[in-house]
Amino acid sequence: MTAARSAVVVGGGIAGMSSAIMLKRKGLEVLLIDVATDWKMTGAGLTISPPTLRALEMLDLIDEVQLKGHIHAGIRVCDSQGLSLCDLPSPYLEGAKVQGAGGILRSTLHDIMSRRLVELNVPVRLGLTVIGIDKQGATCRLQLSDGTDVVVDLVVGADGLYSGLRQLLFPKASKPAFTGQACWRLVIPRLPQIEMRHFFLGGRCKVGLTPVSQEEMYMFVLEHIPSNPWRSPETQHQILRDLLEGYGGILAALRDELHPESKILYRPLEAHLLRQDWWIDNVILIGDASHATTPQLASGAGMALEDGIVLAEEVSLETSLPKAFANFMMRRFERCRLVVENSLEIGRLEISGATAKEQTAVVERSLKALALPI
Repeated sequence: MTAARSAVVVGGGIAGMSSAIMLKRKGLEVLLIDVATDWKMTGAGLTISPPTLRALEMLDLIDEVQLKGHIHAGIRVCDSQGLSLCDLPSPYLEGAKVQGAGGILRSTLHDIMSRRLVELNVPVRLGLTVIGIDKQGATCRLQLSDGTDVVVDLVVGADGLYSGLRQLLFPKASKPAFTGQACWRLVIPRLPQIEMRHFFLGGRCKVGLTPVSQEEMYMFVLEHIPSNPWRSPETQHQILRDLLEGYGGILAALRDELHPESKILYRPLEAHLLRQDWWIDNVILIGDASHATTPQLASGAGMALEDGIVLAEEVSLETSLPKAFANFMMRRFERCRLVVENSLEIGRLEISGATAKEQTAVVERSLKALALPI
C-alpha cells in the first residue's frame, strides 16, 4: 500500500506538472489546480542543464524535447568581444539516454507537459487556489477559492515564488529576497554559429546566448542593479542597448537590431530557500515554493522536475506520508540548497567583476555535483 491514493497539486508550472505526471503514473488519482485563468508558461527561453535532460528522460518527455528544442554539448566561454576562452564540456551522466545540454522555449515545454497530463487523464481546474486546510485523520480537506471543498490524502504545493500555501503552512518563514541583479531576456532568430550555449564574460554584464530550437535562440543579460528601479517597457530596448555598449562580435550586431518593438522580458532576480522541513501533515512544498533560485546555474527548472519525480517515488514506496516526506527531504534539501547558494555565489562574483576563471570554476564544480544521481 502506498502512502497516498489521491492528491491535489496546487500550481501548474514545471514542478506542479512534473509531480502530477509522476504521481498519476504511480497510480494516484490526481487533480491539478492553478490560480491562473489563462494557463500558460510565461517567459522566454529555458536553458536545459545535463541533469535537467536526465529528468526529462525520466518523465518520458525527452523525445519531444529533442524534436522541438535544441540539444547540444557544453558551454563556450567567450570574452566581451566574442573571442573564445574555453569550452566547458557537459558532464557525463551514467545511464542517461541523451547526453549534453540544451534549450527550449518555456511555452513549448509547457505545451509538451500539459498535453501529457491530458493523455494521462489528469483533470486541470483553473482560476482556483487553496484558502484553508483542515487535517481530518489520515486525509485533509482543502477549502478552495470557489467555495468548494476537496478531501485528499496528499497536497503538493507547487505554487511558485510567492506561494500561498507556504504562507498558510509557514507564516513566519522568510520572504523571497532581491539579489541585487536583474535579468533581461529576448528570443531572437538563431545564428548558425550559435550551436551551443555561450557565455560572454569580462564586460559590464554577464551575457549569454542559448539555442532553444533550430530556428531560435534567446539572449540573457544579467545586470547589477542594487536599487531595483522600475523599468518602463517603452524604454527597455534603449536601456538594453546601453548595457550592451562596448561588446563586440555577435553581441554588437544584436545590439544594433534592438528596437521599440523588441519583445524584451525584464525581471529583477529574487531567491528563497526554506531552511526547515518543507511539509506539515499531508502538505508538502516543492519547486520555487520551497527553493527559488537565480538563473546562473540554469537549474531551477531541473530542480522542479526532479522534485516531482522524487516525491512520486517516495510516496509510492512508503506506507506513510511522514516517512515518504522525510525520505524526500533527505534526497532533495542539500541538492536544492547547493543550486540556490552556488547560483547566488556566481551572482556575487559577477557583481564584483571576478575573472572568467573564478566564475567558471563555481559552474564546473556545481555541474559536477549535480551530475550525481538524484
